[in-house]
Amino acid sequence: MIISDAQTRQPIAGTTVEWSNGQYQVTDASGKVPVNPIANGMTLSAIGYKGIQVPVSQLSDTIFLERFNLFLQPVEVKATRAGEKAPFARTNLSAKDIEKQNLGQDMTFLLNQTPSVVVNSDAGNGVGYTGIRIRGTDATRINMTLNGIPYNDAESQGMFLVNLPDFASSVSSIQVQRGVGTSSNGAGAFGATLNVSTNEFHEKAYGELNNSFGSFNTWKNTVKAGTGLIDGHFTLDARLSRIKSDGYIDRASSDLKSFFVSGAWLSEKSSVRLNVFSGKEKTYQAWNGIPEADLATCRTCNSAGTEKPGTPYDNETDNYQQDHYQLFFNHAFNDRLSLNAATFLTRGRGYYEQYKAGEDFAAYGLPYPVIGDSTIETTDLVRQLWLDNYFYGGIYSLQYKQKGTQLTFGGGYNRYDGNHYGNVIWAAVGVPQGYQWYNLDARKTDLNFYGKWQQQLGTRWQTFVDLQYRKVDYRIDGFRDNPTLFVNNTYNFFNPKLGINYSQGNWNAFASWSVGNKEPNRDDFEAGLTQQPEHETLYDWEIGVEQKFHRAAWSLNGYYMRYHNQLVLTGKVNDVGSYTRTNIPKSYRLGVELQGTIQPLTWLRLQANLNLSDNKVMDFTEYIDDYDEGKQVVNQYNKTDISFSPSVVGGYTISFMPFRQAEAAFIGKYVGRQYLDNTSNKSRSLDAFYVQDLRLSYTVKNLVFHDIALIVQVNNLFDKLYTPNGYTYSYIADRTTVTENYVYPMAGINWMAGVNIRL
Repeated sequence: MIISDAQTRQPIAGTTVEWSNGQYQVTDASGKVPVNPIANGMTLSAIGYKGIQVPVSQLSDTIFLERFNLFLQPVEVKATRAGEKAPFARTNLSAKDIEKQNLGQDMTFLLNQTPSVVVNSDAGNGVGYTGIRIRGTDATRINMTLNGIPYNDAESQGMFLVNLPDFASSVSSIQVQRGVGTSSNGAGAFGATLNVSTNEFHEKAYGELNNSFGSFNTWKNTVKAGTGLIDGHFTLDARLSRIKSDGYIDRASSDLKSFFVSGAWLSEKSSVRLNVFSGKEKTYQAWNGIPEADLATCRTCNSAGTEKPGTPYDNETDNYQQDHYQLFFNHAFNDRLSLNAATFLTRGRGYYEQYKAGEDFAAYGLPYPVIGDSTIETTDLVRQLWLDNYFYGGIYSLQYKQKGTQLTFGGGYNRYDGNHYGNVIWAAVGVPQGYQWYNLDARKTDLNFYGKWQQQLGTRWQTFVDLQYRKVDYRIDGFRDNPTLFVNNTYNFFNPKLGINYSQGNWNAFASWSVGNKEPNRDDFEAGLTQQPEHETLYDWEIGVEQKFHRAAWSLNGYYMRYHNQLVLTGKVNDVGSYTRTNIPKSYRLGVELQGTIQPLTWLRLQANLNLSDNKVMDFTEYIDDYDEGKQVVNQYNKTDISFSPSVVGGYTISFMPFRQAEAAFIGKYVGRQYLDNTSNKSRSLDAFYVQDLRLSYTVKNLVFHDIALIVQVNNLFDKLYTPNGYTYSYIADRTTVTENYVYPMAGINWMAGVNIRL
């Protein structure tokens, strides 16, 4: 069966087909979808088209959709995403993919079954602070955009999704690009890209109540509503969410709140949309990890807050609020030329609070108090380390498309103004009330523009050229532990991407070469004036082939990612005695990614992916503190494994549909050994792990409400004790080398259950 445009008679790619028995599919570039023989009808929806319900009696070889006489296609998404024939490795997730597993865990955990992904959680249950790596690339090297607008923190370059609680409930689609990928706004993609879209159009009014409860007293409550199309031009959508959890690790609690509001005005040629959303988080700190030696006896122990005598300090918490304002304008001049422009403001402020015992007054710029005949050198105190920032700017893109030619010109400008300061809010002795011991500013500007040219050559070949220029200015007026170190650097990057695609029948193949450049993050600059880091460069070769059938599909992607001056931890101490990342001249990632989907029976579907890779650092230098001699010992290595880059990562989902509206899914994940540093020392590594989950769902339709979905998910079904993240350091004392590993264990068997009601 083919889904086509009623006016042009052309196939419609990306149409969501939801069958009456609860199964759903998305049409490919040819608009094809296999007929489901056990369903008695289907619902079709596609961006820019009127949704329809088709009973089984009206199914035919071709189904036509009528266009809306409104501008609905988000141009900002088309400008930054890889299209159906773009020569890059990618995975697309629809709102349906996200919805069926969205029970309260962070968005990173919703991506766990995409290829080459490894996720972790400080609290051990996927709520609160979480992390993600793609092909071994950590979050500071993954470019993330929200509707084309950059999200990564400008200074650390990390993705702190804890600041967007339950954002997945407002997401209409996600594209994960692996490798350098296409040009995007914001921090340069240096191994992967997450392109998240929320600008979905709802034709009809709706309301939803989503509630989940599970292990560790975890609650998720979400209310969503939308007006549908009002007077043929207006829509308004809103969401309010709350997530609370005690966490698996002791005291690793989370209290997360968020809202999302999106209003749009639509006409035949133009659209204006305003998004306002905010997240507020309070999490008890769990980022210290647990000594590996203590796992057997105290797997959930948390050292945060224990510097306080007696019971742990009850407010050793991280507190942050982030507000987002996004304004979009889209306009189609004609069928060939369209424009997108957007402006944004991200406002962030918050602090983390700590109880510190025995702190030296000199470290806070204070004189030693004298009480009687005694000079006091240390005190217990409670401090707050604040971050107060504004991130603002604009993006634009202009798209031209005619016959086999598609041109896109775009770019953006943003500025970050950040203020770092620290307050002592209580001290046992000797600190003035309301004392502030540092107040430092930072500014960063980022300008980029790009041009993309896709050209169809005949019926089978398509070429791709993507050229981006990016300029970064970074000024730092001192650091907390080094207030007199000032940094003022400018970077000029040229990031070209070239590729070719071949398609014939149900076959598609591609090859590409891309370059990515990335500036150091804030902490790297604290190395000192004599140890300033250089920028990193990545050369990425990708080649892939895929084949699609009605009931099956498979793909194989090979990649070679060669790094120049990659920044890694070596154990080297900087000018203020802290460990800093150091440029290493040569390193690489070489691997293959395999994916497959097959539905041999109407009630059985199998999906799997596998990454096999070789990830190496050439000529690595390690530095170890020698406390006996008061210096650092240097060790040389010829060829070692890149840290946190397992050679095997795989996942699978086996779905059974025993009867209409019911599904049972067995979900598995395997992650090979991960080294905590770059020495390939097995004593500094995390064991490989294999975990399995079970998800059961059942939907009741048109019984009081439009539908009621019941979902139960059992995570870590067989109670595997595993740790996906950690860190290590070594030192020499009493002429003995001592290695200390700290890890972040995940919970054993645990569960979540949800009830989703659509009014």
